[in-house]
Amino acid sequence: MMAYRVGILTLSDKGAQGLREDRSGARIAEIMKAAGYEIAFAELLPDDLERIKAFLTEKCDGNACDLLLTTGGTGFSERDVTPEATCAAMERNVPGIAEAMRAASLKITPRAMLSRGVSGIRKKTLIVNLPGSVRAVEENLDAALPAFQHGLGILSGKEGECG
Repeated sequence: MMAYRVGILTLSDKGAQGLREDRSGARIAEIMKAAGYEIAFAELLPDDLERIKAFLTEKCDGNACDLLLTTGGTGFSERDVTPEATCAAMERNVPGIAEAMRAASLKITPRAMLSRGVSGIRKKTLIVNLPGSVRAVEENLDAALPAFQHGLGILSGKEGECG
């Protein structure tokens, strides 16, 4: 198995102010390490569309990671702008990942349909929005993790196309 580099970006106004511990970002790191991924970075930013877009663009354009997982900012709050920032940064849409995560989560809670998370590609980096709660992070990664290895292999050119 190829060890791909994962970047983690937590989006939280309270977290950025030091008023809330980043438990979801830490859980993502645990899950991804256990799955054989290398953690390239873990950052925390406030819910600010332009700052998030600039961060995603910089990390993808600089080839800082193969997979960039965000957590937080995917709900209905006025400050939840992660999907909009991701769409502004990405070059190609990968709707199946977000669709699969929502479908899996819908088996657990009807609130899953309220997640606005998206997934897409910028340069050679796959960006995936995860919800902000630890439990939702676990449920969503359970659904998406099995596809990451092959998708990243194709994106990086380390694997051939599907038969």
